Amino acid sequence: MSKSRTDTDLEQLSVNTIRTLAIDAVQAADSGHPGMPMGMADAAYVLWTRFLRFNPQDPKWYDRDRFVLSAGHGSMLLYSLLHLTGYEVSLEEIKQFRQWGSITPGHPEYGLTPGVETTTGPLGQGFATGIGMAIAEAFMANRFNKDGYEITNHYTYGIVSDGDLMEGISHEAASLAGHLKLGKVIYLYDSNDISIDGSTNLAFTEDVGKRFESYHWHIEKVDGHDRKEIENAIQSARQVTDKPSLIICRTHIGFGSPNKQNSEESHGKPLGEEEVRKTKEFYGLDPDKKFHIPDKVLTHFRKALDKGREIQERWEGTLDSYKEEYPEAGSEFQKFIEREVPLHIEDLLPQFESDQGGMATRKASGTVLNSLADDIPNMIGGSADLTGSNKTELENQGVMSADNYLGRNIHYGVREHAMAAAMNGMTLHEGVIAFGGTFMIFTDYCRPAIRIAALSEIPSIFVLTHDSIGLGEDGPTHQPIEHLASLRAMPNLTVIRPADPNEVSYAWKIALERKKGPTLLILTRQSVPVFERNENNAASQVEKGAYIMSEAPGGTPEVILMGTGSELQCAMKAQQLLKEKDIAARVVSMPSWELFGQQPESYRNEVLPPDLEARISIEAAATFGWEKWVGEKGAAIGIDRFGASAPFEDLYDNFEITAEIMAEKAEKLV
Repeated sequence: MSKSRTDTDLEQLSVNTIRTLAIDAVQAADSGHPGMPMGMADAAYVLWTRFLRFNPQDPKWYDRDRFVLSAGHGSMLLYSLLHLTGYEVSLEEIKQFRQWGSITPGHPEYGLTPGVETTTGPLGQGFATGIGMAIAEAFMANRFNKDGYEITNHYTYGIVSDGDLMEGISHEAASLAGHLKLGKVIYLYDSNDISIDGSTNLAFTEDVGKRFESYHWHIEKVDGHDRKEIENAIQSARQVTDKPSLIICRTHIGFGSPNKQNSEESHGKPLGEEEVRKTKEFYGLDPDKKFHIPDKVLTHFRKALDKGREIQERWEGTLDSYKEEYPEAGSEFQKFIEREVPLHIEDLLPQFESDQGGMATRKASGTVLNSLADDIPNMIGGSADLTGSNKTELENQGVMSADNYLGRNIHYGVREHAMAAAMNGMTLHEGVIAFGGTFMIFTDYCRPAIRIAALSEIPSIFVLTHDSIGLGEDGPTHQPIEHLASLRAMPNLTVIRPADPNEVSYAWKIALERKKGPTLLILTRQSVPVFERNENNAASQVEKGAYIMSEAPGGTPEVILMGTGSELQCAMKAQQLLKEKDIAARVVSMPSWELFGQQPESYRNEVLPPDLEARISIEAAATFGWEKWVGEKGAAIGIDRFGASAPFEDLYDNFEITAEIMAEKAEKLV
């Protein structure tokens, strides 16, 4: 049945209201990106009013569709929709766009604004994060859905831009999504041929549709301002179950602006007061009204409240029936989405004995993972083509594929960046505990996604092996030097560099129990000793970030020796060398600066007495940052240049990362 003229007029007025809210907010802020919301308002309107399943009164309702605005610079498009449909994003917040203390920042931030599914803005991040959400949806659906009970059945929709599709991460993620046949991914591509520098023809002339076809995506091409075409394309995409879909929407950036449509002038700065007036006149709206929402438009959009509540109530009824018929599965489902881990997790951790010989901490990590795998069945992860090196395989748990979404091992291929972003998406989706591994040096390739995890406090778990010059002959291209310092500088990130296998066990416990913020496990390639433990130096103290590993002879230290990871053994040996010279040294294991910094001052002073200024640290990495712990009169042993290619024993000797050097320097401090 065709729509009446009245319906069509109301739709057009609604679309134009989205546009004017965006341009008014950007103009008031004197900052922002009006062009994209103006160009994509038609497509967004169709998606939000005819397809997207959501409940503004419960933004975290589990079985909602996920909407990712990967083109995060167009944030006012999303904020306008959130306000109009009834989320707790007030008109006053719209008026405070990009201002201090508002919930409408320049780019969408997860955890700040109701209805924002993930932090976006760095182009390509949202694209790849959405793929992770779809992976989690596929896993949960295959794990729990039963005949008559589809308790997980939703789509991941997104709006992506030319810039998103230029960024390398989108290539990685698109390839992975096509390989996995993630048919519930539907992205609307705002193809407007404009970027900040001007026409995209300056740098971007490929056939995007053909590229995505080669990635095994379903492609639709539409006029991005023809709402019926857009509706038909989304409907068609929903029928394709074995391919993700890209709907190429040919749009005009700054649609309706008499002088700035189709120009970079409408991309990243306000239209200007006079141009705003002329644009509103083009839309047939009163140019003197700012932030105006016609009553019938608000009533139209707010139908989403009743609709969303009804959809959620039906789902909750289905879930209740499911739990009655399948109580065990229902209980497990609840635990999955609440990220519960066993209360007795400490009892499940493997204990490593000091007489068993040395072991690389990466190998210990693999042992821990497999000790926990059966008891944490929603822990899934993989590696960026380094499974055997990272020791990330969950034995006998299958490989995730288009034929087996229940496989708990994901082969990401050589796609570190997409892996990290997908992990964020899987974690944000809820239901799975995601981990992923690569060499520590390749945090250079996935750092933007790690940063998004930190900014958004997403509890993704990164397994980073080959953590120092200890990897040896591969040389300086693969030997991380500055990486520990740079990662420790990132807010909300917990970096743990365990010194032996038992510290690894508790590092995993910390990572799995965290509900906020990502954890980085920094692990060795080479073997390290398994230290003797007692109640005084129990490995469980890793949770405190630093602890007394070996007290000074006599109990009163003259110098403190600090170490992390594979270099703690140097500190232990240096203690013995100093003992031979009647110098009493305390050894402190310091696997996590962040966790130690969170401890009460009394504890920190107990481990590092303020009046004991003779302190020395040792770590096979840049010394930057250690001054916080060694103080002005202490010393830091490390590497402030790039590494070299040689057996790791030779490297430690030549770079003077040894117990003998540590003892010698400590002696001078006493």
